[in-house]
Amino acid sequence: MKSFLYDSRSHFNLANLFTMVNISAGLLATYFITQNNFTAAIILAWIGGAFDIFDGKIARKYALSNEFGIQLDSFADFLSFVLVPVFLIFQAVYTHMHDLGLIAAAIVSIYYVISGLRRLIQFNINADAGSVEKFFVGVPTPLGAILLWLVYLGNAYSIIPPYGVMLAMALIGWSLNSKLKVPHP
Repeated sequence: MKSFLYDSRSHFNLANLFTMVNISAGLLATYFITQNNFTAAIILAWIGGAFDIFDGKIARKYALSNEFGIQLDSFADFLSFVLVPVFLIFQAVYTHMHDLGLIAAAIVSIYYVISGLRRLIQFNINADAGSVEKFFVGVPTPLGAILLWLVYLGNAYSIIPPYGVMLAMALIGWSLNSKLKVPHP
């Protein structure tokens, strides 16, 4: 009856359902950002991150990896680990800026989004279903999101000014497609 949960051909197998929870958490986080409820948004983003960790582990453990799951996971990563943190920073940090500062913030934010999207597309082009490399080349988008959350906290506690946030966002965006080697957990 529930064999579809453990069928690698099913779009609704257990690993993909975990990925769909990640997507749901990202969408809800986006809603809470629009309401300036950054705490709820961050909690939902971290919940999405937890499901992102487990979807891959479940896919490997039960041999559920397939092309659909790879694409679905990248969509979830783009939403939860690229769009959500950039949207949060734009809403929480940059909307208080004016004129050239706001234009610069928009350019840096767009750069980060395109960098994250480029990284995920390149990852999909090079991905083999079910395989895991020892190292990521470039910073993975979930780690990029964690770094952006830390930058956001630095700003929220008046440690990092808005222009420092922009600089950090640009550097993290660059690191997504760099030649840096990051160990795979």
